[in-house]
Amino acid sequence: MKKIISILLVLALSLAACANTAQPAAEEPAEQVVENAGNGKRVYFAGPLFNQSEKDYNLKMAQILEEYGYEVFLPQRDGIEAAQLEGKSEEELIEMIFSLDASEVEKADIVFMNLDGRVPDEGACVELGIAYAQGKRCYGFKTDTRSVELGLELNPMISGCMIKVFTDYDGDKMIESIRQYLSENEL
Repeated sequence: MKKIISILLVLALSLAACANTAQPAAEEPAEQVVENAGNGKRVYFAGPLFNQSEKDYNLKMAQILEEYGYEVFLPQRDGIEAAQLEGKSEEELIEMIFSLDASEVEKADIVFMNLDGRVPDEGACVELGIAYAQGKRCYGFKTDTRSVELGLELNPMISGCMIKVFTDYDGDKMIESIRQYLSENEL
């Protein structure tokens, strides 16, 4: 129970960190100046990883980042999936997954987040909050046409943490957009 309370506290603090940024609602968030960000190319890839389609697309995007010299931690490939762990209690699973992923976010210079879904993945939002609170450079991409509220593409508490959000509702065009951006810019 103590660990669950600790996890909820980290979640609340992470979300509060995002709440401290007042950002006007806009189609694309303004470029964010991050003072404490590292200058490295270590990326934590955040996003849903609960079906084969999500895993396949995440892997494609991670491979593109790697082609451009980024070292990517992709939880579905490099981390722990609860569905694959047998014989562990819920508390043990929470501790293992949370500790590993939070540690990898801390080691990263950049969080690159898949924002697809009716709403972005809850775990990825926590990872984003942790990264933002630590001054990491945060980017997102969205190919999903579902909106959150008030006609906004994303909840402002999420987009407000991002330096840039790439949006294209065609997954193949999104891949090309990311390639084009990376050929001209660093994350």
